[in-house]
Amino acid sequence: MELSIPDLSLVVLVGASGSGKSTFAARHFLPTQVLSSDYFRGLVADDENDQSASGDAFDVLHYVAGKRLAAGRVTVIDATNVQQHVRARLVALAREHNVLPVAIVLDLPEDVCVSRNAERPDRDFGARVVRRHQADLRKSLRHLGKEGFRKVHVLRGQAEVDAASITYERMLNDLRHETGPFDVVGDVHGCRAELEELLSELGYALTRDAEGRAVDAAHPAGRRAAFVGDLVDRGPDTPGVLRLVMGMVRAGHAFAVSGNHEHKLVQALRGRKVKVAHGLGESLAQLAEEPAEFRRDVEAFCYDLVSHYVLDGGALVLAHAGLPENYHGRASGRVRSFALYGDTTGETDEFGLPVRYPWANDYRGKAMVLYGHTPVPDAEWVNGTMCLDTGVVFGGKLTALRYPEKELVSVPAHQVWYEPVRPLASTAPARDERVLNLSDVAGNRTVETGHHGRISVRAEHSAAALEVMSRFAIDPRWLAYLPPTMSPTATSTRDDVLEHPAEAFAGFRGAGVQTVLCEEKHMGSRAVVLVCRDAGVGLARFGVEGVGAVHTRTGRAFFPGELGEAFLDRVRAAVTAAGLWDELATGWLLLDAELLPWSAKAGGLIREQYASVGAAAGAALPKAVDALTAATARGVDVADLLARTTSREANGAAYREAYRRYCWDTDGMDGLRLAPFQLLASEGRTFEALEHPWHLGIAARLRAADPDLFTETRNLVVDTTDEGSLAAGTAWWEEMTGAGGEGVVVKPLANLVRGPRGLVQPGVKVRGREYLRIIYGPDYTETANLDRLRTRSLGGKRSLALREYALGLEGLRRVAAGEPLWRVHECVFAVLALESEPVDPRL
Repeated sequence: MELSIPDLSLVVLVGASGSGKSTFAARHFLPTQVLSSDYFRGLVADDENDQSASGDAFDVLHYVAGKRLAAGRVTVIDATNVQQHVRARLVALAREHNVLPVAIVLDLPEDVCVSRNAERPDRDFGARVVRRHQADLRKSLRHLGKEGFRKVHVLRGQAEVDAASITYERMLNDLRHETGPFDVVGDVHGCRAELEELLSELGYALTRDAEGRAVDAAHPAGRRAAFVGDLVDRGPDTPGVLRLVMGMVRAGHAFAVSGNHEHKLVQALRGRKVKVAHGLGESLAQLAEEPAEFRRDVEAFCYDLVSHYVLDGGALVLAHAGLPENYHGRASGRVRSFALYGDTTGETDEFGLPVRYPWANDYRGKAMVLYGHTPVPDAEWVNGTMCLDTGVVFGGKLTALRYPEKELVSVPAHQVWYEPVRPLASTAPARDERVLNLSDVAGNRTVETGHHGRISVRAEHSAAALEVMSRFAIDPRWLAYLPPTMSPTATSTRDDVLEHPAEAFAGFRGAGVQTVLCEEKHMGSRAVVLVCRDAGVGLARFGVEGVGAVHTRTGRAFFPGELGEAFLDRVRAAVTAAGLWDELATGWLLLDAELLPWSAKAGGLIREQYASVGAAAGAALPKAVDALTAATARGVDVADLLARTTSREANGAAYREAYRRYCWDTDGMDGLRLAPFQLLASEGRTFEALEHPWHLGIAARLRAADPDLFTETRNLVVDTTDEGSLAAGTAWWEEMTGAGGEGVVVKPLANLVRGPRGLVQPGVKVRGREYLRIIYGPDYTETANLDRLRTRSLGGKRSLALREYALGLEGLRRVAAGEPLWRVHECVFAVLALESEPVDPRL
C-alpha cells in the first residue's frame, strides 16, 4: 500500500501497544523525524516505562515537535494516540504551526499485540491494557477525519503493514521548482481590455477563438504570467478576463492564486447565501449571459485556486493580500484567510472600510512577496514586498512586475469602471517625507537593493550606528551617501611586499574585466561634498537652509561653522565656472572625494596615536643601539639583539617619515586641497554607469576653475591581458610608491561591472611598502611579521565592500529620484551599521 503524506506535515501514528508503531516508524522515517513517547519518558524519568512521568514527557515531546514544525520539518509522533483528547492536542499543534496533520493507524488483532508485549520484558502490564487500547481505537476510527486530520491511512493486519510504503507529495502551494522568469500581474477586476493591452506590452502573443475572444497568451521567450487574485467583479468583462486567464493557466502559460473576490464568487455560484456587494452583482449578471458549461468551468477553476504560491526556490511568494514569512508554504485556514483577506486593526476609517494592518512594514523575510488586494496609486517596495494593485478598475492603472528584473510595466485604465468608496490616493496613510522614525532603522533590518538583492543589518550593529548617527552626524537631510569600505588586493607572494598590483590585475582579469584604471590614492580623509547652486535649492530640495554639506565617511561634519561655508562657496563657484549646473540640468551635485592633507582632519589622531609611537621609537631605540654597541665592544655577545634593535631603529625612522609625508600646515582655506574622483548624483541622475575617465574629466574641469583648491588625481589605463601594459602599470606603481606616494586604487574602467557571480568589486587598493607601516606598525616589514600578515583573510572585507557599495548605489538612486528622506536614510544608515561594532540592542 502506498501511503501519501504532504511533505510538510505532522504524522500521528495510532495503534494499541504492541501494534508495531515504533518498528513501522523506524522502517519508513529518519530517526530524527520520529518523536517517541517512550524516549521522552526516559529523558525526564530515566525509565521509558514510568507512566507517572507521561505528563512531563508529553510536554517535552510537544515542545520539540513544535520546534520542528516551526522549522518546516516532517515530524512523526510515535505513541498509542488512541484517545481523542490526546490526538486533539496534536491536531491543535499542527494548526498552531499551519501544517497538515496526518493519521496512520495500525489496526492489528488484539492477540497479536498481546503476544508481542508478552515477549518484551519491559511490558508486564497484561492483556487488559491492550484490550482498552483496542476499544478506544474502535471508537475513534470513524471520526478521525472529523477531528481535523487531513489524511487518514488505516492498515488492517500485518500484511498491509508490511506492504505499506511512504510517498511524499508536494504541497499545492509549493512551486519552488518553477524559477521563472515571471510577469506578476496585479488585481484585474474584470478589466479585460486593459489586461490584453498589458500582456501585449509585456510581449505576450494573444490567441483568439473563432468569435475573436482572447483565450490564451504566450510569450515567445517562455516567460509566464502570474496573477495575484481578484480577476473578477466590478469591471466591465469578468467573463472575458476569466476566459483568458483560465486558458493561460491550463496551457501552462500562467499561474494564478485566489483572491477574496474569487472566493466569494464560488460561494455565490454554488448557491450559498452571500452578500451581493463590491461588484459581485456585476460578475453574476455578466456570467448569466454565458453558457452553463462556462459557468461550471469558472466555478471549478476559482474553487481550485490555492491561497498562495512559493516559487523560485523560495525566493518569491505570491499571495493576494500578502503573507508574513511564518506562513510561507504552510497550509491552514488561518494562512488561507490571511492570504485572501489580510489582517485588520479592528478599526474602520472615515469611509466605513476596515483599516488594514500594515504587515509589510514589519516584514523581514528572505522571500520577495508580491500581492494586491488594497489599491495604491503607485507600486513601491516596502521591505522586500510590493503591492501591485494600482486600481485599474477605479481609473488607475494595471501593473505588472517583471521578475527577476524587478521592472514595473503599467497601462492606464480606459476609464473609471467602478467608483471607489475610498479615494485611491488615500488608501495608505501619508507620511511626512522629511521625518525619520526610530522604527526605520532599529532592530533587524533588510534593505532591498537593485544591484545586490536584499542586504541584512543586524540589531546589534544598528544599535551601534544609532549611537554614532544620533550624536555626531550632520543633519540627515544633507546626508545622502556614505562611502563604502574598500578591500585591499589579494596578498602578494613576493618576499618584500604585502601588496602588489600584479594581484589586483589578475583578480580583475579573473572576473572578466579586461581594462582597468589605476588611480593615484591620495593620503587624506574621505570627504563627501553635497553642494547646491544656491540656498534656495537647498531649502526647496532638501528642506535645509544652506548650500550643502561636507562630511566624513561616518557622516560627521568636516569643518565647523564659517570654514565649512567658505569651503562650499569655493566648490560652488568652481561648479558654476565649469558650467556644470546647466550642462547637467541640476541645482545640486554630490561628489566623492579625498580632502588633503590628512592632518586637516586627523591632527589629533596623528598626535595621539602615530606621533607618540614615533617619538618613543626616536627617543629609546638610538640609545638602545648605543648601549648594545658599547656592550659588543666590551666583548658581550649581543650581536643578534643589536641587529634587531638597529633594524627597529631604522623602522621607527621610516615610520615617522611615512606619516609626516601627509601632514602640512593649513590656515583656514589656505593649504586645503580637494581631489574629487567621482560625481555620484545630481537631480534625476546617478553616474555609476559612466566610465571613470568621464568622472576624472569633471574633476579636471573643476581644477581648471579653481586650481588652488582642486588637485589632480593621476591615473593610468591598464589592459589586464597585455604584458606590456601590465608592466607599465606595475612600473608606475613602483615609481609612485617609491617617491612616497600611498599607492593606487585599481578600478574597472567601465565603473559599475557585473560578472558571472554578480557585482565586481568597484575597486581594490594597492598600497606601497612604506605607507603600510602606518597601518601595521613600524616593524611590519620584519620577515616574521610579514609571514604572519600574509595569512590575513580578506573574504569578509570583500563581502562587506560589495554590500556597502550596493547600498550606496541604492541610496544614490533614491535621492536622485527624489524619494522620501526615510528611504534614502535607510541605505545611508545601513552602510554605517555594517561598519559599526555590534552593541547589545537592549543597552
